[in-house]
Amino acid sequence: MTSIVPDFEMLLELAKNAALQAGKEILKVYNSDDFGVESKSDESPLTKADKAAHYKIVELLEDSNLPILSEEGTEVPFEERSKWGYFWMVDPLDGTKEFIKRNGEFTVNIALIHKGSPVMGIVYTPVVDELFYAHNTIGAYKVDSLGVHKLNPSAPENLTGLRVVASRSHLNEETKSFMDQLLNPAIVSMGSSLKFLAIADSKADVYPRYAPTMEWDSAAAHGICKVLGIEVLNLETNEPVSYNKENLLNPYFIVGATDLLRKLDLK
Repeated sequence: MTSIVPDFEMLLELAKNAALQAGKEILKVYNSDDFGVESKSDESPLTKADKAAHYKIVELLEDSNLPILSEEGTEVPFEERSKWGYFWMVDPLDGTKEFIKRNGEFTVNIALIHKGSPVMGIVYTPVVDELFYAHNTIGAYKVDSLGVHKLNPSAPENLTGLRVVASRSHLNEETKSFMDQLLNPAIVSMGSSLKFLAIADSKADVYPRYAPTMEWDSAAAHGICKVLGIEVLNLETNEPVSYNKENLLNPYFIVGATDLLRKLDLK
């Protein structure tokens, strides 16, 4: 594949529409009596909504003539995808467990990846009808029932009372250790890529992730955070999390404003 610079404005509109249309497909299932829940080979759940959203996104993104790597798509050998220039990384329904619980905390994730980095991010939350999108030529935005809002989060001035994105009921040892270094932290709990967006939308300060995730779980929200100067750092290397690796499993990572992460002991 060539790396000719694409028309980002066209691609953004295409991806936003794909996310919105996928959301409609998801809500059809969400509001029905039959989720059609199956178990994938890794024992994670799969529903009719995951499949319907995948097919709708692929149908619409094919107009871009760029390759598509989707959680619910056919596995693409690394030898082939390593040659890709720009490509789409998609999680048609991020937070399937949240979907099955009917708690509304699930999203449609679409990222444009180039040379291992997300250069565009689109995340849609169907139940509350909120769309986040970003590209460095325009900034980062949230669209909700009140209109279009430009995102402009600010880093906290000190480490007291930090709002930490974590599970209230399932704190693992690494996350507990991280929080022990903080003074009076507050827990912000939510599902799917909404964890990243809590920071982008000034509802949280830092998100330490000491549990497995896949690249498509983080790519779109990472793309939004990146435009806002919010880092998504590999906790082993302190380098930005990269994409389209041979193994699509993410490292443990931390999300936060650059200035805040400098103040934290990440070792």
